[in-house]
Amino acid sequence: MTRRVLISGSVAYDTIMVFEGHFKDHILPDRVHMLNVAFLTPRLKREYGGCAANIAYNLKALGGDPVILAAVGQDAGDYLERIARLGIGTEHIARLQEHYTAQAFITTDLADNQIIAFHPGAMSHAHCVSAAAALPAALGIVAPNGKDAMLGHAAQFRAAGVPFVFDPGQGLPMFDGEELRGILEGAAAVAVNDYESGLLAEKTGWDEAEISRRVGTLIVTRGAQGSEVWTSGSCERVAPVAIERALDPTGCGDAYRGGLLYGAALGWDWLACARLGSVMGALKIEHQGAQNHAIDRETVARRHALAYGHRPW
Repeated sequence: MTRRVLISGSVAYDTIMVFEGHFKDHILPDRVHMLNVAFLTPRLKREYGGCAANIAYNLKALGGDPVILAAVGQDAGDYLERIARLGIGTEHIARLQEHYTAQAFITTDLADNQIIAFHPGAMSHAHCVSAAAALPAALGIVAPNGKDAMLGHAAQFRAAGVPFVFDPGQGLPMFDGEELRGILEGAAAVAVNDYESGLLAEKTGWDEAEISRRVGTLIVTRGAQGSEVWTSGSCERVAPVAIERALDPTGCGDAYRGGLLYGAALGWDWLACARLGSVMGALKIEHQGAQNHAIDRETVARRHALAYGHRPW
């Protein structure tokens, strides 16, 4: 039986800057209607990123079999080589010469708050990649991508009978309530952070309990407070994993989803999947960049045992 996981989402470059202060000290609430603010960022680094590539990086390192469904631009040669070196196939990544690869410009303050500007580039045309052509698969995920790709890949997963996780992330503002309700009712699970959960509820008119009744499972990550697994209206808490030092939150949600998908492809229940996701997020936050943390199964198992009292394998 296949354990392939189809990952619809972005492949992007991240330019990460660190502001050595706090945004809240420089953004005046009574002046947000005429905002004009600049942040000095002495530290800057360009990293490999994008939701699909980040998720695939974590899933592959755990021993999973990710397949990326994405579009990149004329400048993606080094990134495609990196993906291939990781042992992840590039045959379902379209390279569009008339576009640039998606690029995120991320400024992080000392409280791990982020301000992000994102140029979608080739990602806006990712619907040219067919999810159906990448089958068979045990599971799929619809992560932030071009809107047409998110709608199309969700529909293709549903038509093929492939269970999928809906992870709207930063793509949430692109959708209206009717579109979101349509995707949700076809998904096996939905994964969001606490802010996105509130926005999803506002747009759909369904609170967290109702979303979990409609979908079956809702997973909400809450940063240092851990995460929640909502199933058919009931909520179970997942304790956070202790970390040595929080260096960079970029890509933590994607690392969490890598763990989530690894367990789901093996048939684990969602609570067990969420615990593994929490371990992966903790490993990531201790490193700069979304794909610079080393992952080995023994370290993951040991930290899982410390946090939850048992090893996952």
